[in-house]
Amino acid sequence: MEVHVIGALPLRNMSRLWGYINSLELPVWFRPWGFRLYAFAFGCNLDEIEHEDLTTYPSLGAFFYRKLKPGARPVDSAVLVSPADGTMLHFGTIKDLRVEQVKGITYSLDALLGVERPGSPASVISTPPEYHNRDMSIVDDREFANVNGIEYSLDQLIGNASPSSGTTTPTTDSENALEPGAPPKKFGAQVDASVEPEQSIQETLVHDASVAREMGVKVSAENKRRSASGKTCKPGNALFFSVIYLAPGDYHRFHSPTAWVVEKRRHFVGELYSVSPYMAKRLENLFVLNERVALLGRWKHGFFSMVPVGATNVGSIILNFDQALRTNVRGRPPPPGTYSEAVYSAASPILNGQPLIAAQEMGGFCLGSTIVLVFEAPADFEFAVQAGQKVKVGQRLGDVPQKLKTD
Repeated sequence: MEVHVIGALPLRNMSRLWGYINSLELPVWFRPWGFRLYAFAFGCNLDEIEHEDLTTYPSLGAFFYRKLKPGARPVDSAVLVSPADGTMLHFGTIKDLRVEQVKGITYSLDALLGVERPGSPASVISTPPEYHNRDMSIVDDREFANVNGIEYSLDQLIGNASPSSGTTTPTTDSENALEPGAPPKKFGAQVDASVEPEQSIQETLVHDASVAREMGVKVSAENKRRSASGKTCKPGNALFFSVIYLAPGDYHRFHSPTAWVVEKRRHFVGELYSVSPYMAKRLENLFVLNERVALLGRWKHGFFSMVPVGATNVGSIILNFDQALRTNVRGRPPPPGTYSEAVYSAASPILNGQPLIAAQEMGGFCLGSTIVLVFEAPADFEFAVQAGQKVKVGQRLGDVPQKLKTD
């Protein structure tokens, strides 16, 4: 009943109103008192913020999107680190393109990343997986959606990715709303949303070379590697996922969880339901229903994707390296079941995308929300966290057994 009531609310307009309130300039005398009260209520650590003088934050929005002091988040040497401060809701192994949302609820990876193929199983309630020490829950093709209580496929989460062309999507644009159950389609023309780098050419080349070295890629214009599809893994590899929830008191910027190249972005205009653990356990297909930005690319082990998911009062998702992305905007939305698409080829012609090093700032939310990681890795990859554990940017999320033993 509660879910139906929430679904009937004008959440998008409410989020826009909240965004307007957040942007209002506060009286200088009120800022220290007001921000300290907020920090006390939500557990913010004011000792680590960049500007200790709270009067420098003109609005609630500016305080929400605060930066941290240099060195406030040490970066672990693990192959995968946390992209955000928050709570690890769930993690596991993906089988047959289905992800686990929360214990007992699943959704398909196709829905989260972009396409629901004909014949994909419907939402199901599964038997809660057993955990043994640090072992992950194993999710089969009818259990992929347990990430937060939703039934969706990998294609629905990040979009269709054919094995033959990396992260390519259907080439025919949708002119009208799709029929119920039809696969999501790309809407409108694909654009290159790359941002002109602020560094010098030499600094940019050094940065790109560092990413290429971490990925084990030869920097050569003649050898542009394409990302894996997420549909098939290299021999000895498997697909993994993790879900991190950012509460209102958490640091709201998100960072790169590893050295990788973002080749493509898919923006799904959806709802703005709360993504709190409470809602995750009650609303099926939460991450597929909500507005989200699926970033697709590759890392040293193959396919890699990161999906910032919008929520109530968090309509704005910001990407530092994307000049075209606009979320929670007014106007006529695209047809249901479609997404807009952009590439970042101009960011690095050598690597054919936006190169990122571990813990490099990528963007952020204008309040709390959720980040879903879906990635290919060696089958013996191990997560180094527990469900419900608080994590911070740069903290070890997982590694391969060889590194775990040597570190």
